[in-house]
Amino acid sequence: MKNMSIWQNNIKKINFPKLEENREVDVLIIGGGITGASSFYHLSNTNLKVMLVEKEKIGMSTTSRSTGKLTYMQNDLIDKIRASTSDKDAGKYLDSQKEALSLIKEIIKKENINCDLEKVPSIIYTNKESEITKLKDLKNFLGQNNIDISETKLSIVDSKYAIKVLDTYLFNPVKFVYGLLKDKKNIYEDTPILKIKEENGYYLCYTNEHIIKTHWVIIASHYPYFNIPFIFPLKGYLEKSYLNASKYPLDKISLISYSNPFISIRTYKDYLIYLSNSHSINNDTLDKKNFLELLKKVNDLKLNPEYLWSNIDIMTNDGLPYIGSIKNKMLIATGYNTWGLLTGILSGKILSDIILKKQNNYIEIFSPSRINVNQIIYPFANLYKNASGYIKGFKKNKQVKYSLNTMEYKGNLVKRRCPHMKCNLILNEIENTWDCPCHGSRFTIDGKCIQAPSNKDINLHK
Repeated sequence: MKNMSIWQNNIKKINFPKLEENREVDVLIIGGGITGASSFYHLSNTNLKVMLVEKEKIGMSTTSRSTGKLTYMQNDLIDKIRASTSDKDAGKYLDSQKEALSLIKEIIKKENINCDLEKVPSIIYTNKESEITKLKDLKNFLGQNNIDISETKLSIVDSKYAIKVLDTYLFNPVKFVYGLLKDKKNIYEDTPILKIKEENGYYLCYTNEHIIKTHWVIIASHYPYFNIPFIFPLKGYLEKSYLNASKYPLDKISLISYSNPFISIRTYKDYLIYLSNSHSINNDTLDKKNFLELLKKVNDLKLNPEYLWSNIDIMTNDGLPYIGSIKNKMLIATGYNTWGLLTGILSGKILSDIILKKQNNYIEIFSPSRINVNQIIYPFANLYKNASGYIKGFKKNKQVKYSLNTMEYKGNLVKRRCPHMKCNLILNEIENTWDCPCHGSRFTIDGKCIQAPSNKDINLHK
């Protein structure tokens, strides 16, 4: 079994260079996933000098760990937005997802991108009697917003009620990112940005060896680690999910359960991709337990797992993403609430429209500076909940040996604390990584940083 995403393995890798000199540009995009690639795509055909940098490999971080669904049938997220804001805002969010779906189809056709795009119906289901009324109400809401939706039956999972739409899609997200950036210049990987300094109307962005001078900065790095003016930890939390891909001869399908514990299933060629066991990362640090529970569910379907991986998503207090300005000419896109593919495409359009001073219907609703009751009340409740959950989860972890300052596993001795905010690291035995249960930083077993918000390795003593 391969401890990696199916999208990371079944791909013809495109190699991008590492930045080897100081540069000056109009726009610097930090992050080479679907958000950064979409932003670069929309800005690259203008008179602006645009650069994209990625600390690891282009397309190989959060985007490559997703399920690859393009759907507005997003479990209970619409209902969360309805409850935390209004039906009007939920309807506008729904419109944004439909618009993003149209945009991605348009781009794929225009650029002739081969990303295994398939039109596949999407289904939301519940196996709980108590949720049938809620799901029926969601069906009515979607219908009122011009969605052609119907009830359906399921056999692959235990279901008491299910609803279906026909106009949604599945694709290979890494192939799509490569298609967006094909033959483009000024794209660099293995180029982390370690510090950003504002000076004389410019931003100076520091790599290990070089400086990029820029008028605009787009932070498209999943977790907003340059977040001093944004204070993200008070505005959301991180959720971890566990995924598997197995060979399975099944008709094309895309479905998800209405509420947690989420089950998400989709097909890809002759594979079935199965997601489950989602949880706040600081409430449960036992990755091995969650992987084993996922495998048990997969084994119950008589599947033979070939790929096994995890993913971390950023969740917001009100269910809406943060897309827009956090300070003068510094833009951000984050908080996609597990649905980052369509929203990542949409973010690229919104951010480019802000820079180009174009009209966009979603700038206000997704603004990082928006204020509603959940932006005021939830931060302090979440801070207490996350802190207490982290302590409880960390105490439960029995998979590593602890000393005062270090952690040991199979002869590897590494610093116990994450360089980002000094949280204690946890061993992920299945994927062979050291993971931060506070903000989602990840390190190889040898101590190399492979996922932000940390940009530094952990010291290794052999």
